[in-house]
Amino acid sequence: MKSGECLRADPLWASAIPPSEVEQIEDFKVSMENESKILTAGDAQHFLRRTAFGASASEVAKLVGQTRAEAADRALTFPISKKSLGGGSQIQRLQSRWIRLILKKNTPGLQEKLVLFLHDHFATSFSGVDIPILMSAQNQLFRKHCRANLKTLVKAVGRDGAMIEWLDTERNEKWEPNENYSRELLELFTLGTNDAGGASNYAQEDIVQIARAFTGWRWYGRGLSYLDEDLHDFQSEFPDRGPKRIFRDHGNFGSTGRRFDSEGEGENEIDRVVDILFEHRDTDGEFTVARRFAHRLLSFFTHDGYAELSDAVNVVDDIIATSGFDQNWEIAPLVRTILIHDAFWETSGSDLSHPGARRSVTWPIDFLASAMRLLKMQPIGRWQVIAAGEWEPVVDHLSRMGQELLAPPSVFGWDWEKAWLTSSTLLARQRLATDLSAARWGPRKGAFRPERLLDKELRAPRAIAEAVAAACGINERLTESDYQILVDYLTEGFPDQEIDLSELGEESEIDRKIRGLFALMLSSPAFQTA
Repeated sequence: MKSGECLRADPLWASAIPPSEVEQIEDFKVSMENESKILTAGDAQHFLRRTAFGASASEVAKLVGQTRAEAADRALTFPISKKSLGGGSQIQRLQSRWIRLILKKNTPGLQEKLVLFLHDHFATSFSGVDIPILMSAQNQLFRKHCRANLKTLVKAVGRDGAMIEWLDTERNEKWEPNENYSRELLELFTLGTNDAGGASNYAQEDIVQIARAFTGWRWYGRGLSYLDEDLHDFQSEFPDRGPKRIFRDHGNFGSTGRRFDSEGEGENEIDRVVDILFEHRDTDGEFTVARRFAHRLLSFFTHDGYAELSDAVNVVDDIIATSGFDQNWEIAPLVRTILIHDAFWETSGSDLSHPGARRSVTWPIDFLASAMRLLKMQPIGRWQVIAAGEWEPVVDHLSRMGQELLAPPSVFGWDWEKAWLTSSTLLARQRLATDLSAARWGPRKGAFRPERLLDKELRAPRAIAEAVAAACGINERLTESDYQILVDYLTEGFPDQEIDLSELGEESEIDRKIRGLFALMLSSPAFQTA
């Protein structure tokens, strides 16, 4: 019998504690139990793949034996980087600098993962902005706010120069308000089109009214913003448009809705709009923004099986309640709760321990960065090239794999799973894995040296396969059949033969084989899914 059932079965408890509070006690107990669960090696690899870029053997060793809560707190305790991608006239330089920052040894992995998530959530592309310094400033904005307050961030995004340019606030004038930003603010950044029950979260009139709040906002310099009041919609000039009111019969605001000009018109209107958005409730009476943002973040850290809110509403509500997200709007506690929740851990370990588990295809930047960090490599030169194959820039490799940083394909961001799974993108991943493992002749940091990752005293093919898998952070995920394939590759049908690793680092058959084994590991589903 569950402890909650025991409480209800006891007449004294049953009369003293309402059923709703018994459920809260149960939820609290489950949360505390989850926090104290100890990480195995498989758990540690899973955690690092999701919260950083790759799971090196040394990083895994540091996490084994820690609790989920300790691992989450450690990942979230990072100094906020003030790094800027800089300026210049070429977006490729900014893309290369971001990749270089991600690859730096001391760069907090979770910070960059959250910056990537926010870049996708508030999708802004250089293709429409066309000003590198604005994209750099927005990237810095996401880095600053990645674990801070979501409401504050949404307000800042509305004033961000890149966003002002991207969604046409720059062209939003009082005579004919432009609705692009107000539409995406509702549909993509905060509420979503429909709630968990399928009910509409807003009406076209809400888009029209919110567009009035953003009339006259402009940017200057490095993306700083200001309100040009000569271009702003003031009611005295347009009395026929009526009061600035939103959410009539939506959001639990009643038939009269809510006015965002009740505290005066001008600069404060756009902040007032956001405040009202965060008060919006769905047909279940829950905060709409909290549910949508929490489920998207849960999907990011797990898999797209949580892409539909209705499929995950109980998990999402549990995470929100535990983190207090619908009260404080702080991103860090929300992330911490996700990283402790069972939903995050259900795919840790091997396919044997979790048969049929739903996994997520890693983003191209995650694949590239994880591979290079684990192989202890760096792209070289001004354009950050891979020192093998065609000696191409990393941004070209990423583009072929379906992802251009600072240039998502639309306001909807990337398609995640769908975007990464085509015949051409999978071939591009295999090509990158082959180039990385073959990078022998480049400068010291640009070359792959397998002898630095393996114990040359190893002789048994199975032990070598396990060591290479551990170096790639996937040994806990491989099955016996996987290892048999790797051993067959190494021994070419003679499994009892020993392999002499003393020839690593030389132009030898053994060196070629081991490099090929690393390429197989990087190309495997175990490495390319999380």
